[in-house]
Amino acid sequence: MNLWGKAGLLVLAGVVIAALVVAGPAARENLTTPVYHYDVVHTYPHDRFAFTEGLVYTNGVLIEGTGLRGNSTLRRVNLSTGEVMQERPLGDEYFGEGVTVFGNRTIELTEDSGRGFIFNSTTFAPEGNFTYPTEG
Repeated sequence: MNLWGKAGLLVLAGVVIAALVVAGPAARENLTTPVYHYDVVHTYPHDRFAFTEGLVYTNGVLIEGTGLRGNSTLRRVNLSTGEVMQERPLGDEYFGEGVTVFGNRTIELTEDSGRGFIFNSTTFAPEGNFTYPTEG
């Protein structure tokens, strides 16, 4: 948990609620959810048939993990052109999920097989795998 534990958090929540009740409706009306906006400043080409599940931008390229059982891959993609520069299939039995790059290793999880894969970040050569008890 944290330093206070569950009991401390309950006490803190009670104090906040009591303060709002005592402060009255005017104070509660000032509690609003912030609304954020965005502007699209640029778009990039991308394979329309790639079901992106994991994405990392590193060293000027995208490392992309795609999903769909039988079509899951680990890819190196040129951001500017959308060209797939390197690709490694995961295997027909896997649905690829999230990816991360850690040093010279790229790790990709799978959706529901409880298996993750470790690849060399440069060559995409397999360097190992591991299991975990949850979904990717």
